[in-house]
Amino acid sequence: MKLLKGIAASAGIAVGKALLLDHEDLRVPPRPVDEAAVPNEIMRFEDALTRTRAQILKIQNQITKELGREHAEIFDAHLMLIEDRTLIEEVIGQLKKTRLSVEYVFSQALRKYTAALAKVGDEYLRERVADINDVGRRILRNLMGERGTRIDQLTERVVLIAYDLSPSDTAVMHKRDVIGFATDIGGRTSHTAIMAKSREVPAVVGLENVTQLIKDGDEVIIDGIDGVVVINPDRDTREAYLTKREEYIASGREFMKIKDSPAVTLDKRKIALCANLELPDEIESIQSHGAEGIGLFRTEYLFLNRKTLPNEEEQFFSYKTVVAQMKPRPVTIRTLDLGGDKFLSQLEMPREMNPFLGWRAIRFCLAMPEIFKPQLRAILRASAFGKTRLMYPMISGLEELRAANDLLNDCKRELHKKGVPYDPKIELGAMIEIPSAALTCDLLADEVSFFSIGTNDLIQYALAADRVNEKIAYLYDPAHPAVLRLLRNIIVSGHRKKMRVSMCGEMAGDPELTIILVGLGLDEMSISAVLLPEIKAIIRSIKFSTAQRIAKEALKFRTGKEVMSFAREHFRQLSKGKSFYGNLRDRREETA
Repeated sequence: MKLLKGIAASAGIAVGKALLLDHEDLRVPPRPVDEAAVPNEIMRFEDALTRTRAQILKIQNQITKELGREHAEIFDAHLMLIEDRTLIEEVIGQLKKTRLSVEYVFSQALRKYTAALAKVGDEYLRERVADINDVGRRILRNLMGERGTRIDQLTERVVLIAYDLSPSDTAVMHKRDVIGFATDIGGRTSHTAIMAKSREVPAVVGLENVTQLIKDGDEVIIDGIDGVVVINPDRDTREAYLTKREEYIASGREFMKIKDSPAVTLDKRKIALCANLELPDEIESIQSHGAEGIGLFRTEYLFLNRKTLPNEEEQFFSYKTVVAQMKPRPVTIRTLDLGGDKFLSQLEMPREMNPFLGWRAIRFCLAMPEIFKPQLRAILRASAFGKTRLMYPMISGLEELRAANDLLNDCKRELHKKGVPYDPKIELGAMIEIPSAALTCDLLADEVSFFSIGTNDLIQYALAADRVNEKIAYLYDPAHPAVLRLLRNIIVSGHRKKMRVSMCGEMAGDPELTIILVGLGLDEMSISAVLLPEIKAIIRSIKFSTAQRIAKEALKFRTGKEVMSFAREHFRQLSKGKSFYGNLRDRREETA
Protein backbone atom coordinates (compact mmCIF):
# COMPACT_ATOMS: atom_id res chain seq x y z
CA MET A 1 0.00 0.00 0.00
CA LYS A 2 1.22 3.48 -0.84
CA LEU A 3 -0.33 6.86 0.00
CA LEU A 4 0.23 10.02 -2.09
CA LYS A 5 -0.67 13.62 -1.21
CA GLY A 6 -1.78 16.04 -3.92
CA ILE A 7 -4.25 18.85 -4.49
CA ALA A 8 -7.95 18.20 -3.89
CA ALA A 9 -9.54 19.31 -7.16
CA SER A 10 -13.05 17.85 -6.89
CA ALA A 11 -14.66 16.45 -3.73
CA GLY A 12 -15.76 12.85 -3.35
CA ILE A 13 -14.35 9.34 -2.85
CA ALA A 14 -13.75 6.89 -5.70
CA VAL A 15 -12.55 3.29 -5.32
CA GLY A 16 -11.78 1.29 -8.43
CA LYS A 17 -9.31 -0.21 -10.89
CA ALA A 18 -6.73 2.11 -12.41
CA LEU A 19 -6.53 2.79 -16.12
CA LEU A 20 -3.23 4.43 -17.03
CA LEU A 21 -3.33 6.84 -19.96
CA ASP A 22 0.00 6.88 -21.76
CA HIS A 23 0.43 10.52 -22.67
CA GLU A 24 4.19 10.40 -22.97
CA ASP A 25 5.68 10.50 -26.46
CA LEU A 26 5.29 7.15 -28.17
CA ARG A 27 8.66 5.46 -28.55
CA VAL A 28 9.09 4.83 -32.27
CA PRO A 29 12.30 3.00 -33.23
CA PRO A 30 13.76 3.62 -36.73
CA ARG A 31 12.82 0.87 -39.18
CA PRO A 32 14.38 0.71 -42.68
CA VAL A 33 12.05 0.20 -45.66
CA ASP A 34 12.82 -0.83 -49.23
CA GLU A 35 12.52 1.72 -52.00
CA ALA A 36 9.66 -0.30 -53.48
CA ALA A 37 7.76 0.01 -50.20
CA VAL A 38 7.87 3.82 -50.12
CA PRO A 39 4.54 4.31 -52.01
CA ASN A 40 2.84 1.97 -49.54
CA GLU A 41 4.30 3.97 -46.62
CA ILE A 42 2.86 7.15 -48.14
CA MET A 43 -0.56 5.47 -48.48
CA ARG A 44 -0.37 4.38 -44.81
CA PHE A 45 0.41 7.97 -43.80
CA GLU A 46 -2.49 9.43 -45.79
CA ASP A 47 -4.86 6.78 -44.42
CA ALA A 48 -3.78 7.59 -40.84
CA LEU A 49 -4.39 11.30 -41.46
CA THR A 50 -7.87 10.54 -42.84
CA ARG A 51 -8.81 8.34 -39.88
CA THR A 52 -7.45 10.85 -37.35
CA ARG A 53 -9.40 13.67 -38.99
CA ALA A 54 -12.63 11.63 -38.73
CA GLN A 55 -11.98 10.91 -35.04
CA ILE A 56 -11.40 14.58 -34.21
CA LEU A 57 -14.43 15.77 -36.18
CA LYS A 58 -16.56 13.31 -34.21
CA ILE A 59 -15.31 14.76 -30.92
CA GLN A 60 -15.75 18.33 -32.20
CA ASN A 61 -19.35 17.64 -33.22
CA GLN A 62 -20.07 16.17 -29.79
CA ILE A 63 -18.68 19.25 -28.03
CA THR A 64 -20.65 21.56 -30.34
CA LYS A 65 -23.87 19.80 -29.31
CA GLU A 66 -23.05 19.80 -25.58
CA LEU A 67 -21.28 23.14 -25.03
CA GLY A 68 -21.63 25.18 -28.21
CA ARG A 69 -19.47 25.93 -31.23
CA GLU A 70 -17.18 28.37 -29.40
CA HIS A 71 -15.92 25.60 -27.08
CA ALA A 72 -15.44 23.15 -29.98
CA GLU A 73 -13.11 25.55 -31.79
CA ILE A 74 -10.22 24.37 -29.63
CA PHE A 75 -10.04 21.35 -31.96
CA ASP A 76 -9.48 23.54 -35.02
CA ALA A 77 -5.76 23.48 -34.14
CA HIS A 78 -5.84 19.67 -34.33
CA LEU A 79 -7.44 19.76 -37.77
CA MET A 80 -5.00 22.41 -39.01
CA LEU A 81 -2.05 20.13 -38.17
CA ILE A 82 -3.59 17.23 -40.08
CA GLU A 83 -4.12 19.45 -43.13
CA ASP A 84 -0.73 21.22 -42.93
CA ARG A 85 0.77 20.65 -46.40
CA THR A 86 4.21 21.82 -45.28
CA LEU A 87 4.32 19.11 -42.62
CA ILE A 88 2.88 16.46 -44.94
CA GLU A 89 5.38 17.24 -47.71
CA GLU A 90 8.25 17.32 -45.21
CA VAL A 91 7.32 13.83 -43.96
CA ILE A 92 7.01 12.43 -47.48
CA GLY A 93 10.29 14.08 -48.52
CA GLN A 94 12.17 12.68 -45.51
CA LEU A 95 10.58 9.28 -46.09
CA LYS A 96 11.94 9.16 -49.65
CA LYS A 97 15.33 10.50 -48.54
CA THR A 98 15.98 8.34 -45.47
CA ARG A 99 13.89 5.26 -46.41
CA LEU A 100 12.85 4.87 -42.80
CA SER A 101 9.30 3.97 -41.71
CA VAL A 102 6.74 6.73 -42.02
CA GLU A 103 5.85 6.56 -38.31
CA TYR A 104 9.49 7.22 -37.38
CA VAL A 105 9.83 10.08 -39.87
CA PHE A 106 6.55 11.61 -38.65
CA SER A 107 7.56 11.29 -34.96
CA GLN A 108 10.80 13.15 -35.69
CA ALA A 109 8.94 15.92 -37.55
CA LEU A 110 6.49 16.18 -34.65
CA ARG A 111 9.34 16.59 -32.16
CA LYS A 112 10.85 19.36 -34.29
CA TYR A 113 7.51 21.22 -34.52
CA THR A 114 6.77 21.08 -30.77
CA ALA A 115 10.32 22.05 -29.83
CA ALA A 116 10.09 25.12 -32.07
CA LEU A 117 6.69 26.16 -30.69
CA ALA A 118 7.87 25.76 -27.11
CA LYS A 119 10.47 28.48 -27.70
CA VAL A 120 8.26 31.17 -29.28
CA GLY A 121 7.31 34.28 -27.34
CA ASP A 122 3.55 33.98 -27.86
CA GLU A 123 1.91 32.42 -24.79
CA TYR A 124 -1.04 31.02 -26.75
CA LEU A 125 1.18 29.26 -29.29
CA ARG A 126 3.31 27.73 -26.54
CA GLU A 127 0.14 26.37 -24.93
CA ARG A 128 -0.81 24.75 -28.26
CA VAL A 129 2.10 22.31 -27.89
CA ALA A 130 -0.22 20.08 -25.83
CA ASP A 131 -2.80 20.13 -28.64
CA ILE A 132 -0.19 19.22 -31.26
CA ASN A 133 1.13 16.38 -29.10
CA ASP A 134 -2.43 15.16 -28.63
CA VAL A 135 -3.21 14.96 -32.35
CA GLY A 136 0.32 13.69 -33.12
CA ARG A 137 -0.17 10.73 -30.80
CA ARG A 138 -3.47 9.96 -32.50
CA ILE A 139 -1.80 9.91 -35.90
CA LEU A 140 1.01 7.67 -34.61
CA ARG A 141 -1.43 5.22 -33.05
CA ASN A 142 -3.36 5.01 -36.29
CA LEU A 143 -0.10 4.44 -38.16
CA MET A 144 1.15 1.78 -35.79
CA GLY A 145 -2.17 0.01 -35.35
CA GLU A 146 -2.22 0.97 -31.66
CA ARG A 147 -5.60 2.34 -30.77
CA GLY A 148 -4.42 3.37 -27.34
CA THR A 149 -6.89 4.07 -24.56
CA ARG A 150 -10.14 5.60 -25.82
CA ILE A 151 -12.01 7.25 -22.98
CA ASP A 152 -15.16 7.46 -25.09
CA GLN A 153 -15.19 3.66 -25.56
CA LEU A 154 -14.72 2.48 -22.00
CA THR A 155 -16.57 -0.72 -21.18
CA GLU A 156 -16.15 -0.61 -17.40
CA ARG A 157 -15.98 1.96 -14.62
CA VAL A 158 -12.39 3.04 -14.04
CA VAL A 159 -10.17 5.50 -12.23
CA LEU A 160 -8.09 7.40 -14.79
CA ILE A 161 -4.42 8.00 -14.06
CA ALA A 162 -2.64 10.45 -16.37
CA TYR A 163 0.18 12.95 -16.61
CA ASP A 164 -2.54 15.42 -17.63
CA LEU A 165 -5.87 15.22 -19.43
CA SER A 166 -6.05 16.84 -22.85
CA PRO A 167 -9.09 18.78 -24.14
CA SER A 168 -10.19 15.78 -26.20
CA ASP A 169 -9.93 13.53 -23.12
CA THR A 170 -12.03 15.73 -20.85
CA ALA A 171 -14.51 16.35 -23.66
CA VAL A 172 -15.53 12.69 -23.79
CA MET A 173 -15.18 11.87 -20.08
CA HIS A 174 -18.52 10.59 -18.88
CA LYS A 175 -19.37 10.27 -15.21
CA ARG A 176 -20.86 6.80 -15.68
CA ASP A 177 -17.49 5.42 -16.86
CA VAL A 178 -14.86 7.62 -15.19
CA ILE A 179 -15.49 7.43 -11.44
CA GLY A 180 -12.41 9.48 -10.52
CA PHE A 181 -9.03 10.58 -11.80
CA ALA A 182 -5.56 11.63 -10.69
CA THR A 183 -2.91 13.56 -12.63
CA ASP A 184 0.76 14.41 -12.26
CA ILE A 185 0.23 18.11 -12.92
CA GLY A 186 -2.53 20.69 -12.49
CA GLY A 187 -4.10 22.89 -9.84
CA ARG A 188 -7.50 23.72 -8.38
CA THR A 189 -8.24 26.14 -11.21
CA SER A 190 -6.88 24.03 -14.07
CA HIS A 191 -9.04 22.95 -16.99
CA THR A 192 -9.30 19.39 -15.70
CA ALA A 193 -10.23 20.53 -12.18
CA ILE A 194 -13.01 22.77 -13.46
CA MET A 195 -14.44 19.99 -15.64
CA ALA A 196 -14.21 17.43 -12.82
CA LYS A 197 -16.02 19.69 -10.36
CA SER A 198 -18.79 20.52 -12.82
CA ARG A 199 -19.32 16.80 -13.46
CA GLU A 200 -18.95 15.89 -9.77
CA VAL A 201 -16.11 13.43 -10.50
CA PRO A 202 -13.68 13.01 -7.54
CA ALA A 203 -10.22 14.18 -8.56
CA VAL A 204 -6.74 14.80 -7.16
CA VAL A 205 -4.18 16.71 -9.23
CA GLY A 206 -0.60 17.94 -8.88
CA LEU A 207 0.72 14.55 -7.67
CA GLU A 208 3.97 14.91 -9.69
CA ASN A 209 4.71 11.20 -10.26
CA VAL A 210 1.46 9.27 -9.92
CA THR A 211 1.84 7.86 -13.46
CA GLN A 212 5.15 6.29 -12.45
CA LEU A 213 3.76 4.64 -9.32
CA ILE A 214 0.49 3.18 -10.63
CA LYS A 215 0.04 0.35 -13.13
CA ASP A 216 -3.03 -0.68 -15.11
CA GLY A 217 -5.31 -2.76 -12.91
CA ASP A 218 -4.01 -1.49 -9.57
CA GLU A 219 -6.74 -0.80 -7.08
CA VAL A 220 -6.79 2.93 -6.38
CA ILE A 221 -8.64 5.17 -3.95
CA ILE A 222 -9.18 8.80 -4.97
CA ASP A 223 -9.95 11.03 -2.00
CA GLY A 224 -10.99 14.33 -3.55
CA ILE A 225 -11.89 15.74 -0.14
CA ASP A 226 -8.40 15.67 1.38
CA GLY A 227 -6.36 15.38 -1.84
CA VAL A 228 -5.11 11.83 -1.17
CA VAL A 229 -4.51 8.86 -3.49
CA VAL A 230 -4.06 5.37 -2.04
CA ILE A 231 -2.48 2.68 -4.23
CA ASN A 232 -3.41 -0.97 -3.58
CA PRO A 233 -4.92 -0.32 -0.14
CA ASP A 234 -4.95 -3.03 2.49
CA ARG A 235 -8.28 -4.39 3.64
CA ASP A 236 -8.68 -2.10 6.65
CA THR A 237 -7.81 1.04 4.66
CA ARG A 238 -10.18 0.07 1.87
CA GLU A 239 -13.03 -0.52 4.33
CA ALA A 240 -12.31 2.80 6.06
CA TYR A 241 -12.54 4.68 2.78
CA LEU A 242 -15.69 2.84 1.73
CA THR A 243 -17.22 3.94 5.03
CA LYS A 244 -15.99 7.48 4.45
CA ARG A 245 -17.53 7.42 0.98
CA GLU A 246 -20.89 6.30 2.31
CA GLU A 247 -20.77 9.02 4.97
CA TYR A 248 -19.89 11.61 2.34
CA ILE A 249 -22.75 10.46 0.09
CA ALA A 250 -25.14 10.40 3.03
CA SER A 251 -24.00 13.89 4.01
CA GLY A 252 -24.64 15.05 0.47
CA ARG A 253 -28.17 13.62 0.56
CA GLU A 254 -28.84 15.40 3.85
CA PHE A 255 -27.47 18.66 2.47
CA MET A 256 -29.63 18.35 -0.66
CA LYS A 257 -32.77 18.11 1.48
CA ILE A 258 -32.37 21.79 2.33
CA LYS A 259 -31.18 22.98 -1.09
CA ASP A 260 -34.38 24.93 -1.70
CA SER A 261 -34.54 26.37 1.81
CA PRO A 262 -33.30 29.90 2.42
CA ALA A 263 -29.81 30.45 3.83
CA VAL A 264 -31.04 32.07 7.05
CA THR A 265 -29.32 31.98 10.44
CA LEU A 266 -31.19 30.87 13.55
CA ASP A 267 -31.77 34.52 14.45
CA LYS A 268 -33.10 35.35 10.94
CA ARG A 269 -30.04 36.88 9.22
CA LYS A 270 -30.40 36.15 5.47
CA ILE A 271 -27.34 35.34 3.33
CA ALA A 272 -27.79 35.07 -0.44
CA LEU A 273 -26.06 31.96 -1.84
CA CYS A 274 -25.19 32.12 -5.54
CA ALA A 275 -23.00 30.06 -7.85
CA ASN A 276 -20.01 30.74 -10.08
CA LEU A 277 -20.35 29.96 -13.78
CA GLU A 278 -17.56 29.13 -16.22
CA LEU A 279 -19.24 26.96 -18.86
CA PRO A 280 -22.86 27.04 -20.10
CA ASP A 281 -23.46 23.36 -19.33
CA GLU A 282 -23.06 24.11 -15.61
CA ILE A 283 -26.46 25.87 -15.42
CA GLU A 284 -28.32 22.60 -14.83
CA SER A 285 -26.08 21.79 -11.86
CA ILE A 286 -26.41 25.36 -10.57
CA GLN A 287 -30.19 25.14 -10.61
CA SER A 288 -30.33 21.63 -9.14
CA HIS A 289 -28.17 22.63 -6.16
CA GLY A 290 -30.45 25.48 -5.14
CA ALA A 291 -28.47 28.54 -6.24
CA GLU A 292 -30.26 31.84 -5.73
CA GLY A 293 -28.54 33.23 -8.80
CA ILE A 294 -25.18 33.44 -10.52
CA GLY A 295 -22.80 35.60 -8.52
CA LEU A 296 -19.92 35.38 -10.99
CA PHE A 297 -20.19 34.72 -14.73
CA ARG A 298 -16.60 34.49 -15.99
CA THR A 299 -17.01 35.82 -19.53
CA GLU A 300 -13.38 35.31 -20.59
CA TYR A 301 -14.18 31.67 -21.39
CA LEU A 302 -16.08 32.97 -24.43
CA PHE A 303 -12.86 34.53 -25.73
CA LEU A 304 -10.28 31.79 -25.14
CA ASN A 305 -9.25 28.85 -27.34
CA ARG A 306 -10.54 30.32 -30.59
CA LYS A 307 -9.09 31.95 -33.69
CA THR A 308 -11.30 35.05 -33.72
CA LEU A 309 -12.85 37.28 -31.08
CA PRO A 310 -16.57 36.79 -30.40
CA ASN A 311 -18.56 39.67 -31.87
CA GLU A 312 -21.31 41.56 -30.09
CA GLU A 313 -24.08 39.33 -31.43
CA GLU A 314 -22.39 36.12 -30.32
CA GLN A 315 -21.78 37.53 -26.85
CA PHE A 316 -25.33 38.84 -26.62
CA PHE A 317 -26.71 35.40 -27.45
CA SER A 318 -24.53 33.75 -24.76
CA TYR A 319 -25.40 36.28 -22.04
CA LYS A 320 -29.09 36.33 -22.99
CA THR A 321 -29.28 32.52 -22.86
CA VAL A 322 -27.85 32.39 -19.33
CA VAL A 323 -29.97 35.31 -18.09
CA ALA A 324 -33.16 33.83 -19.56
CA GLN A 325 -32.48 30.35 -18.13
CA MET A 326 -31.85 31.75 -14.64
CA LYS A 327 -34.83 34.16 -14.65
CA PRO A 328 -36.10 35.46 -12.22
CA ARG A 329 -32.85 34.83 -10.32
CA PRO A 330 -30.08 37.39 -10.85
CA VAL A 331 -27.01 36.87 -13.04
CA THR A 332 -23.86 38.86 -12.23
CA ILE A 333 -21.74 39.17 -15.36
CA ARG A 334 -18.10 40.09 -14.89
CA THR A 335 -16.48 41.93 -17.78
CA LEU A 336 -13.36 40.49 -19.37
CA ASP A 337 -10.65 39.37 -16.97
CA LEU A 338 -7.94 38.55 -19.49
CA GLY A 339 -4.22 38.66 -18.79
CA GLY A 340 -2.41 37.09 -15.86
CA ASP A 341 -2.54 33.48 -17.05
CA LYS A 342 -5.20 34.01 -19.74
CA PHE A 343 -4.07 35.50 -23.04
CA LEU A 344 -5.53 36.38 -26.43
CA SER A 345 -3.08 35.29 -29.13
CA GLN A 346 -5.20 37.12 -31.74
CA LEU A 347 -3.95 40.42 -30.31
CA GLU A 348 -0.34 39.30 -29.87
CA MET A 349 -0.41 40.39 -26.24
CA PRO A 350 3.20 40.87 -25.12
CA ARG A 351 4.72 38.52 -22.58
CA GLU A 352 5.29 40.33 -19.30
CA MET A 353 7.72 39.73 -16.44
CA ASN A 354 4.86 39.88 -13.90
CA PRO A 355 1.65 39.13 -15.81
CA PHE A 356 -0.60 39.09 -12.70
CA LEU A 357 0.56 42.64 -11.98
CA GLY A 358 0.46 43.75 -15.59
CA TRP A 359 -1.82 44.58 -18.50
CA ARG A 360 -4.92 42.62 -17.54
CA ALA A 361 -8.63 42.81 -16.69
CA ILE A 362 -10.03 46.37 -16.53
CA ARG A 363 -6.65 47.82 -17.55
CA PHE A 364 -6.73 45.83 -20.76
CA CYS A 365 -10.39 46.68 -21.42
CA LEU A 366 -9.94 50.43 -20.95
CA ALA A 367 -7.02 50.35 -23.38
CA MET A 368 -9.06 48.35 -25.92
CA PRO A 369 -12.49 50.03 -26.18
CA GLU A 370 -13.04 48.33 -29.55
CA ILE A 371 -13.24 45.05 -27.55
CA PHE A 372 -14.72 46.40 -24.32
CA LYS A 373 -17.65 48.39 -25.74
CA PRO A 374 -19.16 45.49 -27.76
CA GLN A 375 -19.12 43.42 -24.57
CA LEU A 376 -20.77 46.20 -22.56
CA ARG A 377 -23.48 46.59 -25.21
CA ALA A 378 -24.05 42.82 -25.28
CA ILE A 379 -24.45 42.70 -21.48
CA LEU A 380 -26.81 45.69 -21.52
CA ARG A 381 -28.94 44.09 -24.24
CA ALA A 382 -29.11 40.82 -22.29
CA SER A 383 -30.37 42.74 -19.24
CA ALA A 384 -33.71 43.18 -21.02
CA PHE A 385 -34.37 39.45 -20.60
CA GLY A 386 -33.90 39.02 -16.86
CA LYS A 387 -32.28 40.34 -13.70
CA THR A 388 -28.73 41.25 -14.72
CA ARG A 389 -25.85 42.78 -12.79
CA LEU A 390 -22.61 44.02 -14.32
CA MET A 391 -19.29 44.22 -12.51
CA TYR A 392 -15.73 45.21 -13.37
CA PRO A 393 -12.67 43.13 -12.34
CA MET A 394 -9.42 44.34 -10.79
CA ILE A 395 -10.44 47.90 -10.03
CA SER A 396 -7.51 49.65 -8.34
CA GLY A 397 -8.94 53.13 -7.85
CA LEU A 398 -11.56 55.74 -8.62
CA GLU A 399 -10.09 56.80 -11.97
CA GLU A 400 -10.45 53.33 -13.48
CA LEU A 401 -13.98 52.94 -12.16
CA ARG A 402 -15.08 56.29 -13.57
CA ALA A 403 -13.43 55.57 -16.94
CA ALA A 404 -15.27 52.24 -17.17
CA ASN A 405 -18.59 53.88 -16.26
CA ASP A 406 -18.01 56.58 -18.91
CA LEU A 407 -17.71 53.88 -21.58
CA LEU A 408 -20.78 52.12 -20.18
CA ASN A 409 -22.79 55.36 -20.37
CA ASP A 410 -21.63 55.80 -23.99
CA CYS A 411 -23.01 52.34 -24.74
CA LYS A 412 -26.30 53.13 -23.04
CA ARG A 413 -26.69 56.26 -25.18
CA GLU A 414 -25.91 54.30 -28.34
CA LEU A 415 -28.52 51.66 -27.55
CA HIS A 416 -31.10 54.27 -26.54
CA LYS A 417 -30.56 56.14 -29.79
CA LYS A 418 -31.17 52.94 -31.78
CA GLY A 419 -34.20 52.00 -29.70
CA VAL A 420 -32.57 48.81 -28.42
CA PRO A 421 -34.09 47.73 -25.08
CA TYR A 422 -31.99 47.26 -21.95
CA ASP A 423 -32.50 47.63 -18.21
CA PRO A 424 -31.73 51.30 -17.44
CA LYS A 425 -31.49 50.38 -13.74
CA ILE A 426 -28.95 47.59 -14.24
CA GLU A 427 -26.89 47.20 -11.06
CA LEU A 428 -23.19 48.07 -11.33
CA GLY A 429 -20.54 46.52 -9.13
CA ALA A 430 -16.79 46.49 -8.63
CA MET A 431 -14.67 43.50 -7.72
CA ILE A 432 -12.49 44.32 -4.73
CA GLU A 433 -9.39 42.21 -5.27
CA ILE A 434 -6.51 44.70 -5.02
CA PRO A 435 -5.35 46.09 -1.65
CA SER A 436 -5.62 49.67 -2.96
CA ALA A 437 -9.31 49.09 -3.67
CA ALA A 438 -9.83 47.36 -0.33
CA LEU A 439 -8.37 50.35 1.49
CA THR A 440 -10.31 52.99 -0.49
CA CYS A 441 -13.59 51.17 -1.06
CA ASP A 442 -15.42 53.94 0.83
CA LEU A 443 -14.49 56.18 -2.13
CA LEU A 444 -15.46 53.59 -4.74
CA ALA A 445 -18.86 53.06 -3.10
CA ASP A 446 -20.21 56.32 -4.54
CA GLU A 447 -19.79 55.00 -8.11
CA VAL A 448 -21.35 51.51 -7.85
CA SER A 449 -24.22 49.76 -6.13
CA PHE A 450 -22.44 46.62 -4.84
CA PHE A 451 -19.01 45.12 -4.11
CA SER A 452 -17.88 41.58 -4.84
CA ILE A 453 -14.71 40.50 -3.05
CA GLY A 454 -12.43 38.44 -5.29
CA THR A 455 -10.49 36.50 -2.68
CA ASN A 456 -8.23 34.54 -5.03
CA ASP A 457 -6.42 37.66 -6.22
CA LEU A 458 -6.90 39.73 -3.06
CA ILE A 459 -5.02 37.12 -1.01
CA GLN A 460 -2.16 36.76 -3.47
CA TYR A 461 -1.72 40.52 -3.76
CA ALA A 462 -2.02 41.17 -0.03
CA LEU A 463 0.49 38.46 0.87
CA ALA A 464 2.75 38.78 -2.21
CA ALA A 465 2.26 35.06 -2.80
CA ASP A 466 1.71 33.80 -6.34
CA ARG A 467 -1.25 31.47 -6.01
CA VAL A 468 -0.05 29.15 -8.82
CA ASN A 469 3.54 28.79 -7.53
CA GLU A 470 3.82 25.53 -5.61
CA LYS A 471 7.08 26.62 -3.96
CA ILE A 472 5.31 29.30 -1.93
CA ALA A 473 1.90 27.67 -1.61
CA TYR A 474 2.33 27.70 2.17
CA LEU A 475 2.22 31.52 2.09
CA TYR A 476 -1.17 31.63 0.34
CA ASP A 477 -3.26 31.79 3.49
CA PRO A 478 -6.94 32.88 3.46
CA ALA A 479 -6.94 32.96 7.29
CA HIS A 480 -4.00 35.39 7.53
CA PRO A 481 -4.85 38.28 9.90
CA ALA A 482 -4.08 40.79 7.13
CA VAL A 483 -6.68 39.15 4.90
CA LEU A 484 -9.32 39.16 7.64
CA ARG A 485 -8.67 42.84 8.37
CA LEU A 486 -9.01 43.73 4.69
CA LEU A 487 -12.29 41.82 4.51
CA ARG A 488 -13.61 43.62 7.59
CA ASN A 489 -12.70 47.00 6.09
CA ILE A 490 -14.44 46.23 2.79
CA ILE A 491 -17.63 44.98 4.43
CA VAL A 492 -17.83 47.81 6.96
CA SER A 493 -17.18 50.44 4.28
CA GLY A 494 -19.82 48.95 2.01
CA HIS A 495 -22.43 48.76 4.73
CA ARG A 496 -21.82 52.37 5.74
CA LYS A 497 -22.89 53.25 2.20
CA LYS A 498 -25.92 50.91 2.45
CA MET A 499 -24.37 48.57 -0.15
CA ARG A 500 -24.57 44.82 -0.57
CA VAL A 501 -21.17 43.13 -0.19
CA SER A 502 -20.61 39.74 -1.82
CA MET A 503 -17.68 37.33 -2.03
CA CYS A 504 -16.64 34.98 -4.80
CA GLY A 505 -13.62 32.67 -4.98
CA GLU A 506 -12.30 29.64 -3.13
CA MET A 507 -12.47 31.23 0.33
CA ALA A 508 -16.24 31.67 0.07
CA GLY A 509 -16.61 27.91 -0.41
CA ASP A 510 -14.50 26.84 2.57
CA PRO A 511 -16.90 25.36 5.19
CA GLU A 512 -14.44 25.89 8.04
CA LEU A 513 -14.31 29.62 7.37
CA THR A 514 -18.05 30.08 6.77
CA ILE A 515 -18.85 31.06 10.36
CA ILE A 516 -16.19 33.79 10.34
CA LEU A 517 -17.30 35.12 6.95
CA VAL A 518 -20.93 35.28 8.10
CA GLY A 519 -19.83 36.97 11.31
CA LEU A 520 -17.90 39.61 9.36
CA GLY A 521 -21.22 40.57 7.78
CA LEU A 522 -21.17 39.27 4.19
CA ASP A 523 -24.52 39.66 2.45
CA GLU A 524 -23.90 37.21 -0.39
CA MET A 525 -21.55 34.34 -1.25
CA SER A 526 -20.89 32.95 -4.71
CA ILE A 527 -19.26 29.51 -4.89
CA SER A 528 -19.08 26.30 -6.88
CA ALA A 529 -22.59 24.90 -7.24
CA VAL A 530 -21.80 21.54 -5.60
CA LEU A 531 -20.80 23.32 -2.37
CA LEU A 532 -24.01 25.32 -2.02
CA PRO A 533 -26.07 22.88 0.11
CA GLU A 534 -23.24 22.33 2.61
CA ILE A 535 -22.56 26.05 3.08
CA LYS A 536 -26.31 26.59 3.43
CA ALA A 537 -26.48 23.91 6.15
CA ILE A 538 -23.79 25.71 8.15
CA ILE A 539 -25.52 29.08 7.87
CA ARG A 540 -28.85 27.57 8.97
CA SER A 541 -27.14 25.98 12.01
CA ILE A 542 -25.77 29.14 13.64
CA LYS A 543 -26.91 32.42 15.12
CA PHE A 544 -25.64 35.56 13.45
CA SER A 545 -24.86 37.00 16.87
CA THR A 546 -22.71 33.96 17.64
CA ALA A 547 -20.93 34.22 14.29
CA GLN A 548 -20.22 37.91 14.98
CA ARG A 549 -18.65 37.02 18.31
CA ILE A 550 -16.51 34.30 16.68
CA ALA A 551 -15.39 36.66 13.91
CA LYS A 552 -14.46 39.30 16.47
CA GLU A 553 -12.35 36.75 18.35
CA ALA A 554 -10.70 35.56 15.10
CA LEU A 555 -9.52 39.10 14.38
CA LYS A 556 -7.48 39.09 17.61
CA PHE A 557 -5.16 36.24 16.58
CA ARG A 558 -1.64 36.99 15.35
CA THR A 559 -1.16 34.23 12.76
CA GLY A 560 -3.19 32.47 10.10
CA LYS A 561 -2.44 29.10 11.70
CA GLU A 562 -3.99 30.30 14.96
CA VAL A 563 -7.05 31.62 13.11
CA MET A 564 -7.48 28.33 11.22
CA SER A 565 -7.16 26.25 14.38
CA PHE A 566 -9.78 28.47 16.05
CA ALA A 567 -12.10 28.17 13.03
CA ARG A 568 -11.75 24.37 12.88
CA GLU A 569 -12.60 24.02 16.54
CA HIS A 570 -15.83 25.98 16.12
CA PHE A 571 -16.65 24.02 12.96
CA ARG A 572 -16.24 20.76 14.89
CA GLN A 573 -18.44 22.05 17.70
CA LEU A 574 -21.09 23.10 15.20
CA SER A 575 -21.11 19.78 13.38
CA LYS A 576 -20.85 17.60 16.48
CA GLY A 577 -23.76 15.23 16.66
CA LYS A 578 -25.17 16.31 13.31
CA SER A 579 -25.21 13.36 10.93
CA PHE A 580 -25.19 15.46 7.77
CA TYR A 581 -21.59 16.53 8.45
CA GLY A 582 -20.16 13.04 8.86
CA ASN A 583 -16.38 13.09 8.43
CA LEU A 584 -16.44 16.47 6.69
CA ARG A 585 -15.52 18.22 9.93
CA ASP A 586 -12.16 16.41 9.84
CA ARG A 587 -11.40 17.11 6.16
CA ARG A 588 -8.26 19.15 6.85
CA GLU A 589 -7.18 17.58 10.13
CA GLU A 590 -3.84 16.36 8.77
CA THR A 591 -2.87 19.82 7.45
CA ALA A 592 -3.81 21.69 10.62
